[in-house]
Amino acid sequence: MFMFLPITLLLYYITPRRFRNLTLFVVDLVFYSWGEPKLVLLMLTSILINYFSAILIGINREKKALARTVFVISIILNLGLLGFFKYVGFIGETLNFVLPFLDLPVLQVALPIGISFYTFQTMSYTIDVYRNTVKVQKNIITFGTYVSLFPQLIAGPIVRYSDVAEQMVNRRENLQQFTEGVKVFLAGLAKKVLLANQMGVLWDTVRESGSQSGALGAWIGIIAYTFQIYFDFSGYSDMAIGLGKMFGFEFMKNFDYPYISKSITEFWRRWHISLGTWFREYVYIPLGGNRKGLPRQILNLAVVWFLTGLWHGASWNFILWGVYFGIILVMEKTFLLNLLKKVPAAVGHIYSLLLIVLGWVLFYFEDMSEMSVFAARLFGSDGFMIHGSLTATVISYIPLLIAAALVSTPLFTFIYHKIKSKLIIYAIDNAGSIASLLLCTAALSGSAYNPFLYFKF
Repeated sequence: MFMFLPITLLLYYITPRRFRNLTLFVVDLVFYSWGEPKLVLLMLTSILINYFSAILIGINREKKALARTVFVISIILNLGLLGFFKYVGFIGETLNFVLPFLDLPVLQVALPIGISFYTFQTMSYTIDVYRNTVKVQKNIITFGTYVSLFPQLIAGPIVRYSDVAEQMVNRRENLQQFTEGVKVFLAGLAKKVLLANQMGVLWDTVRESGSQSGALGAWIGIIAYTFQIYFDFSGYSDMAIGLGKMFGFEFMKNFDYPYISKSITEFWRRWHISLGTWFREYVYIPLGGNRKGLPRQILNLAVVWFLTGLWHGASWNFILWGVYFGIILVMEKTFLLNLLKKVPAAVGHIYSLLLIVLGWVLFYFEDMSEMSVFAARLFGSDGFMIHGSLTATVISYIPLLIAAALVSTPLFTFIYHKIKSKLIIYAIDNAGSIASLLLCTAALSGSAYNPFLYFKF
């Protein structure tokens, strides 16, 4: 933030416009190589596979069989790379559990940061070229820049090529967009550092306290995790969107106050929007969507949610998490949504929040025995009340929990847009941005606790 970003912005804006993609591409590779110098070759391989696949598809568009062959090979290669680096160990462990007589060696492969995100981005490009909905990008630097853009490379949002194709070649940066980008970036940073990290501390404290938490403490703990994962991921998404604006890009919104939802269907329209859009466009609709009757729609939803869970990680808890939400969504499609429309909105909110929070239990615990112990604790296996020193800790976090609850709603945005005075809005914007920068800098310099929840994805 204080070295890489200023240097990058300086290099970008002193570069003649026609060479700015090249500057960004080089900077992107340096950014990725800083943490994983060897695995940058994997990302370059992914870029080359999809670049040349699209070229061949475009050249052989009239030869449909050949174009289809190239397309299928590119998909196999993309999924093969993702599958090997992300799932080979999981597959080996599962086979050994189911068929222990095989005694297969389990490979432990380092997971490249952001591989799920950039693989889906490259695949979206090749698929759209095959569909003939986007033009082939013949400039490999432009395509490489799209894939490797450092603002959203490692934590999303997933940017489809069709959404930024024009921006890759004809964007026009301006001061208003840059200023807005700075504000969005700092708002995201504040979400991550001031809210997500603090909620993470509370969650870790409660979880590690064991039976001392009781049911009340366990619920407070998982609610803290509910806030942590939202502010962590939406904070990173906001930072990516803000950084994109600084370089002239407009990325799609990735979160839209998901915790105000009145159904799980609505929740998934508001949570990780770019991932939901990707699965809808490239899996659900091609499978037939809701156009082939209810049984087929249920099957399509089952496939999408199995894959959604698997995309999040190579562990059975993620698959269970995907199946859990898939079952709820099928129930809502068939009858629950009609019932929810007839009850007061508050009932829908409570119903949704309860299922969302329980879903995060599945999401967090990779160890099934730990998960079952914690789930039992939620329902009173260790009593109801909090015990010992944990009581004082939880009480001290109540103001922050209230603040997190308020910020996760559109309340402050609503008030902001109701203010008519431009002078007051100007003061709020600038004071808020400066305060965010100072507070986040102080928090980051004074604490080593800065987890990256989406590192594994």
